[in-house]
Amino acid sequence: MENGITPLWVAKDRTASLIDRAPWARVDDMPWKDIADGKEMVIRGGYRHLQVWRCVPSSDRHCLVSEGAGHCGAIHADWFVPALCLPEKKPVHIEDLVLQSATGESVPVYVPSRGNGRAGRHMWVSADDRTLWEEIVGERTPLPSVSVEEDDDVITFAEQEIDRTCRAGEESWFVSDARPMRDLAQPTGGITLSHMPVRGSRHPMRITPVERAAASAALGCPTWELGPCAGCGQLMRRYGRYAAMYCRVCRAVLNGR
Repeated sequence: MENGITPLWVAKDRTASLIDRAPWARVDDMPWKDIADGKEMVIRGGYRHLQVWRCVPSSDRHCLVSEGAGHCGAIHADWFVPALCLPEKKPVHIEDLVLQSATGESVPVYVPSRGNGRAGRHMWVSADDRTLWEEIVGERTPLPSVSVEEDDDVITFAEQEIDRTCRAGEESWFVSDARPMRDLAQPTGGITLSHMPVRGSRHPMRITPVERAAASAALGCPTWELGPCAGCGQLMRRYGRYAAMYCRVCRAVLNGR
């Protein structure tokens, strides 16, 4: 980023060298006529959504701690491409991302890697997801000014004419692309919250997005049904059907009087 301007590199190849070296997006390789005719260009990689869930047996996602071997009861957060979100998110189009990046609705995020040998991943996300992520990790990770040098740090551009000669039956060697796959669709940046934030103050408090998401997952209710206990101030299911004014602990104390 320079002078407040963030670049948006558009790639058409999953092995493109600029992937994860700067904010990027990958689209299909479309004929120029389709682009000129206004055909929508769906983003296939580079845009993700933050998902937060409680790690319980009824969860549709596996445990990040045990790698699917069990359930830890904690709260996990991870970044997913739209097709792997639960429920599935609608795909984002490149023309919409250009507009949203200008208005601030979509912003770039850099997520440092956790032991996978890569320096980190660049991705475009919604502004709300970035705010929630910063609450979860407790800090704001700036976009790196210089990318970390890697083994495949040779940027190449090899546009060639299509060879339309049929070579079926010929004895020849097939040479695969030596460049590694850089656009990986699996979740990235997973983090675990060990427990729900405990609130014991009766004074007015600010509930952060991560606390609200964690409480919603733990209590099994929508976020708009959450509220403070009238007794201790602990976050609980305060509104909606079958809601109560006091949490279970306070009700036990009151009923025991």
